[in-house]
Amino acid sequence: MTEQTQRGLAGIILAGGRSRRMGQDKAALEWDGRPMLNVIADAIGTRCDPVLVAAPASSQAYAELGAESPLRWITDEQVGTGPLGGIVAALTAAKEAGAAAAFVCATDMPLVDADLVDELLRALTSSPDVVIAHEGGRDHPLAGIYRVRALPVFEALVEQGELLMTNALDAVLTHRVGVSDPRWLTNIDAPEDLHRLRAGA
Repeated sequence: MTEQTQRGLAGIILAGGRSRRMGQDKAALEWDGRPMLNVIADAIGTRCDPVLVAAPASSQAYAELGAESPLRWITDEQVGTGPLGGIVAALTAAKEAGAAAAFVCATDMPLVDADLVDELLRALTSSPDVVIAHEGGRDHPLAGIYRVRALPVFEALVEQGELLMTNALDAVLTHRVGVSDPRWLTNIDAPEDLHRLRAGA
């Protein structure tokens, strides 16, 4: 933990996606000579402790990186429950570790920066359960801070078979904020996205 790490703030990286459009696991994609997952973990690790990686034990990410990664993997999410299921599993672990909230992001956001965490934290007053980035006219639920007190609501939604993050955000008090650098929110869905981002980096 660095001196800048926020007390009570965990980090959650969602790595359970199937990466159909990419054709290979995105967590293991090379970025600056390292797996993208590790780059993201280092970036948010300056603000978050612990950093948790949510992915089913059956996922490609866990198969490729889990055994060798020093990161803490949370593998007990219900398969097929999407990002919300990963958030529930990892937020439960964050709560058990003593965190009051967690910064949540996806494993395909190589430009994510600690400054994004800081900006969202500044918007986290006592009222909201969740603070997410809102940019380009749309929400970015996988760039947000989630309080552990919202867990019962999210758990109930997963039990009901709810998969949509938009519905999960509507079920709690969510605050949306603009961010100073939209590049932080860039995600990679397909090989052409990766090539374009590498060319512009």
